[in-house]
Amino acid sequence: MVGIRIVACFSLIFGFMLMLLPVDSSAKGEVVYVVPIEETVEKGLYAYLKRAVESAENENADVIIFEINTPGGAVDAAVDIGKLLTSTKTKTVAFINNRALSAGAYISLNMDEIYMVKGGTMGAAAIIDQQGNTAGKKAESYWFAEMKNAAMHADRDPIYALAMADENVDLPKYGAEKGKLLTLTSEQAVEVKYAEGIVNNLDELLELLGYPEADVRTLEVSMAEKIARFITNPFVYSMLLTIGLLGLVLELFSPGFGVFGFTGVSSLLLFFYGHLVAGLTGYESLILFIIGLALILLELFISGGIAGILGFIAIVASFFLAADNPVYMGISLLVAIIVSILISSLMIKIFGKKLRLFNKLILTHTTNTESGYIANKSRLELIGLVGDALTVLRPSGTIVIEDERLDAVSEGGFIGQGSKVKVVRAEGSRIIVREIPNMD
Repeated sequence: MVGIRIVACFSLIFGFMLMLLPVDSSAKGEVVYVVPIEETVEKGLYAYLKRAVESAENENADVIIFEINTPGGAVDAAVDIGKLLTSTKTKTVAFINNRALSAGAYISLNMDEIYMVKGGTMGAAAIIDQQGNTAGKKAESYWFAEMKNAAMHADRDPIYALAMADENVDLPKYGAEKGKLLTLTSEQAVEVKYAEGIVNNLDELLELLGYPEADVRTLEVSMAEKIARFITNPFVYSMLLTIGLLGLVLELFSPGFGVFGFTGVSSLLLFFYGHLVAGLTGYESLILFIIGLALILLELFISGGIAGILGFIAIVASFFLAADNPVYMGISLLVAIIVSILISSLMIKIFGKKLRLFNKLILTHTTNTESGYIANKSRLELIGLVGDALTVLRPSGTIVIEDERLDAVSEGGFIGQGSKVKVVRAEGSRIIVREIPNMD
């Protein structure tokens, strides 16, 4: 009995000591993912955020905090990101650490909760084109609906989301009377229930969410994803296409394969690399580009032009296959082609350069007697011989010398048939004769 009492006593003491130990929430398996959304929103960002969401889901994360500080970006990229966020079962929280404007506001509204730092802003989500002009009515209508749906995702009043995108919505209380877009401060966002609270930093947010001791995992953007985000910017890939085509064109004016050719090929490969990493295309577009390039090179060795035409079509198709927006791609290609044509004209007309490609297609060398080429054999041995005019010479006709019929031209004027003639010159195939007076 004594032994049982001792064991029971030690068990109670041990249990009490365990209760006194600090509780580590990470031991409960609490995992928080922190994912930054910075700079411009573009298609490359979608690939990174997709990887982040999949990683969080695979590791059973309790919440994903997206730390946002962006001026906005491409609408189509934002819409794809919004669908990604609303489709995950993991809780999503937007932590607006400074600003979430335009596409950034739309992305924030697609999350379950929104928190902002003091002095943060959210809004100004008008849709504009690449020239900075307001988009057409059709595009605006689509964007208004998307903003409204994003707000309703977490039961937020959609009027404020519409006011962020549509300047015709009148909200003078928040400085967004007609003609102005709504941009909410952190205090205003809390007031209209667009934000759940205001925090000073990430640690305070974790404390407020109930994860002060959670295993916080930050998913950084890889170098490949940084390059992809940079390259998939419409302005950047337009420059890459222009540099690529221009480099290949300038290489045609240079002997061998040099700097221009290397620069051109590198630019085009960078274009495909960025779109591959961003997940916008597969290897099929790169393979199609290589096939097109091979067909154009094959055209140098065969005739007909069919291989060259098919190669050009394959290369253009590969660009459109890799692009996420065919309109932007069409504009980019058009600009690249125009610049290449202008530079080619400048090289030919101003600097007198010649395309080496034409050397394979056009005969440029000449033949002459100094090089040993003879187009027609000169009949110099006929000079001084006498024959008869077989036909009338006016001034050309036919003569007979030693039973050989020859085409001839009179030195002077008319020579009658049967007249005696003498060869005075032989210029190639041209035989010149002179009439001999009657011997009688």
